[in-house]
Amino acid sequence: MMEKPGSKPTDELVRRAIIGDGTAFTELWDTHIGGLRAYLKGAMKYLDDFYIDDICSRSFEKAFRQIRSFDPSKSQFSTWLRTIAHNTALDTIDAETRARARLVSLDKEGDHSGAIIDVLGDEAATPLEQIVESEDAEKLEGYIEGLPELYRAIARMRLLDGLQYKEIAEELGMELNTVRTRIRRAKSMIEALKAED
Repeated sequence: MMEKPGSKPTDELVRRAIIGDGTAFTELWDTHIGGLRAYLKGAMKYLDDFYIDDICSRSFEKAFRQIRSFDPSKSQFSTWLRTIAHNTALDTIDAETRARARLVSLDKEGDHSGAIIDVLGDEAATPLEQIVESEDAEKLEGYIEGLPELYRAIARMRLLDGLQYKEIAEELGMELNTVRTRIRRAKSMIEALKAED
């Protein structure tokens, strides 16, 4: 994949991401998201844009969690990211197939009580978000203030105001998957701050 004009070389961004620089990872997203989408659209023609975007978001989240295992002497970052995306796509398709099989099974028995399964939509409340419901908002606000500026507004909107990803994307004029990735990163950083307390 080509670097965007004026962007920092991928190797430097990866080095910064490995040492925990969230803004470097955001720059990696900005640099590589277009190429990753194009790859998935070519390799998985049967997936629609919603699935492609969701897989991209999940793939970047996995890449961030596994960034220390990336070895630039073995492959380029873009190749490594495509491998993660390919495996994530297969996992997603498998999960969707299993969910549909459960729906068919429920329908045959006439029991529709669990028939609405949201496999890829706005995510259910995470343990962090469940804690937020009972946790002192002032304390959470303190954690959010400790985040890099890039993540503060999004974290506040999701964790304090309870906005859905789509609402945040519309309000900030961002792509939905950019919002998802930044919220996931913000949650991870808040968990790290909580662990230090």
